[in-house]
Amino acid sequence: MSPGIIFTSLARDELSGPRGEGYQRMIEVSAAGRGGTPDEVGTVGALLMGPDGGFITGSDFLMDGGVTAAYWYGELAPK
Repeated sequence: MSPGIIFTSLARDELSGPRGEGYQRMIEVSAAGRGGTPDEVGTVGALLMGPDGGFITGSDFLMDGGVTAAYWYGELAPK
């Protein structure tokens, strides 16, 4: 699993630190328009480890609200 900006204590420190403006911009231009929660990461973990995820193998779930897409193809894309 590849979580993006998940609102934990560490993420809150990062958002108020020297790179906070960049992180906030990533959140603003993402498809979801927000960061994730620890519960949302836990929900995907529960799916993967539970009976409904029994056939899922060798996968990486990108959970970043669309930040990676914005970086490569959207407003954050290097010009």
